[in-house]
Amino acid sequence: MADKKKAVIPREEDGDSSGGAAPFTLTNYILFAVGLLDIVLGWFLLRGGRITIAPIMLILGYCVIIPMAIILRRKQPDNG
Repeated sequence: MADKKKAVIPREEDGDSSGGAAPFTLTNYILFAVGLLDIVLGWFLLRGGRITIAPIMLILGYCVIIPMAIILRRKQPDNG
């Protein structure tokens, strides 16, 4: 049988080990928790018959707070 060789992908030597993952900070986690709390409260208000404030809270949670928690990044100081 022929030997199968795996392709080796060279690593970058610049010290960045993030690998493309989103570097979430404490601020991101707090915003995410606030968004989830807002969504849960919105669903409870909707169940209770508050058809004015509940949809506003749900849209705010789903379309503003949660995306901000994912997208928001701390600015890196410019070294050059």
